[in-house]
Amino acid sequence: MTTTSPLPAAAASSASPSSAGMTASEPRLKHFPIAFFAIVMGLTGVSIAWHKAQHTFNLPVDMAGGLLWIAIGIFAVAVVLYLAKLLRFPHAVVQEIRNPVQLNFFPAISINLLLLSIALLNSAPAVAEVLWMLGAAVHLALTLYVMTVWMHHDQLEVHHINPAWFIPIVGTVVVPIAGVPLGYGELSWFFFSIGILFWLVLLTIIVYRMLFHHPLPERLMPTFFILIAPPAVGFIAYTRLAGLTDGGHLDVFARILYYSGLFLTLLLATQIGRFLRIQFYLSWWAYSFPLAAITIASLIMYELTGLQAFAIIGACLLTAVTLVVLFLLFRTAQAIGAKQICMPHM
Repeated sequence: MTTTSPLPAAAASSASPSSAGMTASEPRLKHFPIAFFAIVMGLTGVSIAWHKAQHTFNLPVDMAGGLLWIAIGIFAVAVVLYLAKLLRFPHAVVQEIRNPVQLNFFPAISINLLLLSIALLNSAPAVAEVLWMLGAAVHLALTLYVMTVWMHHDQLEVHHINPAWFIPIVGTVVVPIAGVPLGYGELSWFFFSIGILFWLVLLTIIVYRMLFHHPLPERLMPTFFILIAPPAVGFIAYTRLAGLTDGGHLDVFARILYYSGLFLTLLLATQIGRFLRIQFYLSWWAYSFPLAAITIASLIMYELTGLQAFAIIGACLLTAVTLVVLFLLFRTAQAIGAKQICMPHM
C-alpha cells in the first residue's frame, strides 16, 4: 500500500533547510500515516496463507501462529498511535481523509478486523464473530463514505486514480470468507456483489489511466500489485459462497477469477526489474497481501482439482511472499530506526 511517507534517504537529504526545520519542530505523531495499517494486512494475509499451507501439505511447523501474533501486536500499536493522532492533531487526520490517495487507506482498518476474524475463525470463533461484525459494519460505512467522495468531488482528476483505490473494494470481497462459515450467507453475497461490480468499473478506469496518461509516480508503483487482490480474494470468497470448499465442483466463474489473478501475477513478475529499482517506501507493503491472496487461491485450486501444478505454484508463491514479508519487516524497522517514517509530506 502506499503513502507519500516515508521519504527515501536521498530525498530526505535534499530537503530544504525550511522543510528540515519543520521536520525537527513538529511532533512525529502528527505525521503517523494511515497507510501504516497496510502492514497489518500483509502480515495477516501471510499468516492465513501459512495456515492454509500447513493444512494442505500437513506441515509440522506453525509459521501462521507467530505471524498472526506479530500482526495483532502491530495492529494494536497502530490503533493506539492513530487514536492519539486523532485526539492531538485532528486537523492532520482531516487532511489525510481529504487526500485523494490517502483517503483509500482508511478502509484498511476495517479490512484488518476482517482478516483477523478469518485468522481466528478456527481457534477463537466467538472472538472471530465479534471482529467480523465490527469489521463488516465499519467497512460498509467507510466504503459508502469513500464512494460518496468519489461521486461529489470537486478536485479529483484522472491522474489521482491509482490501484490503491481498489482497497475499499477488496474489503467487500474479504467479508464472505469468514461471513459464510459464521452463518451470514445473504449478507456475504451483498458484500461480494458490491466488490465484483466495482472491481470491473475501477479496473476499466485504471487501465485507461495507464494507457493514456502519465505513468504512476515511483512511490506508487508497488500499488500495481493491488490489481491481483480483487480476483484472487474474489475467488477465495466465491468458493465459500458457492460451497466449492464443501464438496462442490469448480465452475466457470471461479476459474475466471483465479486465472485473472494468476495472469496479473505473471504480468507483474515480468516487471520485477522495474520494481527492484524503486527506493523504499511504505508502499512496498503492497507486494505482500495480494501475493498472499493468490497463494491461498492457488492452494485452494490444488485442493479442488488435485493437479500438482497448483501445489507447485502455491508452494513457490508461499516461499516468495514469506521472503518478501521478512524483507519488508527488516526494511521498515530500518526506516523507523532512521526516523524516515512519520515525515511531513513534501
